[in-house]
Amino acid sequence: MGTQKYTLMVVDDEENIRWLYKEELEEEGYSIVAAASGEEALQKLPEVNPDLVVMDIKMPGISGVDTLVKIKEIDKNIPVILCSAYGDYKQDFTTWASDAYVVKAASLDELKKAIREVLEKRYPGKGK
Repeated sequence: MGTQKYTLMVVDDEENIRWLYKEELEEEGYSIVAAASGEEALQKLPEVNPDLVVMDIKMPGISGVDTLVKIKEIDKNIPVILCSAYGDYKQDFTTWASDAYVVKAASLDELKKAIREVLEKRYPGKGK
């Protein structure tokens, strides 16, 4: 096939969401590493070196927004998509550092589209 496989890190405190994202995104051809918290994501970041991070905002411990800030301090080039059940965060200027913002929905179509667009913009010509 000759296509480069992207590694995505999925960060969500809900196990069923992590499982759903992993299943759906692996079907799209991505390699998925899951983290249950912002702390776990920051711990795994150096060893995983993901091409993109998909992260929930509301999590116990360090929030997704605070984790986003720390990820950008570590490597400002790692794209981060914030994914929340709460659309009102979209107006919060602290989420603007993210590369995309997706409101959680039953269908992952919007998230998959955002992932493709962000990856294509960040790594032109690398993907399919």
